[in-house]
Amino acid sequence: MGSAELQKLTASEPLTLEQEYEMQKSWREDDDKCTFIILDKHRWADPSVPEQDCMLGDVNIFLTDPEDTSLGEVEIMIAEPSYRGRGFGKEVTRMIMCYGVTKLGISKFEAKIGLENKVSIAMFKKFHFQEVSLSEVFQQITLQLTIDEAQKKWLLGGKKFMEEKEYKKTKTNIRQEESCP
Repeated sequence: MGSAELQKLTASEPLTLEQEYEMQKSWREDDDKCTFIILDKHRWADPSVPEQDCMLGDVNIFLTDPEDTSLGEVEIMIAEPSYRGRGFGKEVTRMIMCYGVTKLGISKFEAKIGLENKVSIAMFKKFHFQEVSLSEVFQQITLQLTIDEAQKKWLLGGKKFMEEKEYKKTKTNIRQEESCP
């Protein structure tokens, strides 16, 4: 990640290309990480747009405590500035939390956010995350949310706002529909 702004917002350190590849490999292969790439679905459906040009960020759940697999750390990054402030972060955060609850058995979420990232802190607080710690040394706030039945009902909301599909089949079907007269 070469953007100084993104490094600041995500409390990330600059990495070499080799380090980036190693990190991506661990995200793909490690059992304690769950990463999804966020795509612009309208651009993605256009066969003339390369897939890499459809990416606008990523969202992750990290299982940070081997003794407590019900705890998941959530991270969201909307890398493309033109997509920020348009509700994508909120929508994707809700989706990854639903995935965490229904597929991974997570009942407590945590978010660690740089103190300067006021927008992200405010978004997580809208989801009712509460501050549990503040580190002046790391310039980071830790927010947590324990999912009770009322929150689970709201979070899942009949899951009408999302549908799980297999990527390759969906991509093939969309591209075939686009090419038909």
